[in-house]
Amino acid sequence: MRQELAAAVAEIVKKLFNLDVQVDLTRPDEQFGDYASNVALQISKQLGKNPREIAEAIVAELRTHGVLADVQIAGPGFINMTLNDAALLELAQEPLPQGLKGQVIVAEYSDPNPFKVLHAGHLYTSVVGDAIANLLERAGASVHRVNFGGDVGLHVGKTLWAMLKKLGGEDPANLQSIAEDKRAEWMAECYVDGTNAYEDDEAAKTEIIALNKQVYQFHAENDRESSLAQIYWTTRQWSYDYFDSFYARIGSKFEKYYPESQTAPVGLETVKSHIGKVFVESDGAIVFKGDDHGLHTRVFINGEGLPTYEAKDIGLIMLKKQDYDFDRSVVITGNEQAQYMAVVLKAVEQFAPELSQATTHLTHGMVKLEGGTKMSSRKGNILRAVDVLDAAHEANKEATGQENEQAVLAAVKYAFLKQRLGADIIYDPKESVSILGNSGPYLQYAHARARSILAKSEAGRTITETLQADERKLLRKIGEFNEAVERATAELLPSYICTYLYELSQDFNRFYEHNRVLGDERETVRLGLVEGYAETLKSGLSLLGIPAPERM
Repeated sequence: MRQELAAAVAEIVKKLFNLDVQVDLTRPDEQFGDYASNVALQISKQLGKNPREIAEAIVAELRTHGVLADVQIAGPGFINMTLNDAALLELAQEPLPQGLKGQVIVAEYSDPNPFKVLHAGHLYTSVVGDAIANLLERAGASVHRVNFGGDVGLHVGKTLWAMLKKLGGEDPANLQSIAEDKRAEWMAECYVDGTNAYEDDEAAKTEIIALNKQVYQFHAENDRESSLAQIYWTTRQWSYDYFDSFYARIGSKFEKYYPESQTAPVGLETVKSHIGKVFVESDGAIVFKGDDHGLHTRVFINGEGLPTYEAKDIGLIMLKKQDYDFDRSVVITGNEQAQYMAVVLKAVEQFAPELSQATTHLTHGMVKLEGGTKMSSRKGNILRAVDVLDAAHEANKEATGQENEQAVLAAVKYAFLKQRLGADIIYDPKESVSILGNSGPYLQYAHARARSILAKSEAGRTITETLQADERKLLRKIGEFNEAVERATAELLPSYICTYLYELSQDFNRFYEHNRVLGDERETVRLGLVEGYAETLKSGLSLLGIPAPERM
């Protein structure tokens, strides 16, 4: 409908003034209409005419348009348009546009490292990544959700070193003493111990560096038989099992895990093939001089000939392109990766500009519990992903006296998603589970309440009559859903969906407070509105990865 009206205005401008113009329709306050355009002001200088005079000519033509009940001029030349009831209903029932149909998009997010614990940041990026991928899919794109993590690197050497100390040597049979439900916690403790040893003990540091090299050799030689290799491969799988279990709990699904052991050789080869043109030697290492591009210089191959994180990320980009031939790649990480990724993408731009240009890097802030402390996985005092869920679980149980995993997930996801992506989040468990405020459980309750109303009547649900003022107001808000989704998709900001859904629920509450539904002479029309409202809530919550229960 909006596109149709915008096109109609553009045609009128072409007809009257022989100008090609891009018409943008906005949503004014309801008292001024359903759509507004400033096109008269936009072209007034070009035409050398008073914008109000231009607006009057456009409005004279617009008044014949079949979907409009009224067209008015406001201020210096704004054009306000009011849809008739039939057009308003058509708008509310329009399917979501498929503006990305045919595009292949890779969405990479979460990115936990094996041998380390999942922290609150992993939970946050998983929730945000799921919602963004949902938006892109709803817009018609073919979306591939992938995950990237470090199964090689110094953190692995540190963890292995501590494992060997705890196990009393390289006998893989000793791993059987670690209970299955304690494996992730045990590996996290090993990482902390290994990190402390690396920083405080020169002998341990030397041993850890040697272990790090051995892990690379396991992959290069496909060694799965030696004792140390068996310990490595077994505990690596423990990590992936732990990740899968957690993702199943929060409803995340990934098509592929890209381990650094797979991207490292590709990145190493790619960097080496561009030495002298993109990368240069410096003190025995291979670097990219980001300073020449207003960034900073970073090492891509270290002095020992091993690929750094930077080279591994280049390998990841090349593999994603090879595997999916994407039109666009969306990467979501914490804010601390912003400058790092800027250097990596600038390096890629020098030899594959199309890949750099097709990559969108989004960053998010840190998650803290109300009154919590800063995270540090090296020190072992991180806010774990499970800590956030457990805090929500306890708050919900205290508030309701019940255990409800759906409500817990709704609380956490909505609390994260309603914030604009980029800033830090102070997560308040009690606020997040409340059904009296702007929360996920509140919207779940709103949906269940609407379904309860519908279940109490067997009357038809058809909107065919002229609408009353409050009915029109609610239908108008329902009709804004697609626009909220389009904006959220264009800007990759799920927070727009949260804002819209909360506003919609508030509008419904006001409608229901002043307008009887069941047993009213307008029951059929109002049940149609309730159904449209419930379906819109369900659709919006689905985009956020939040279930919409029929009852609570």
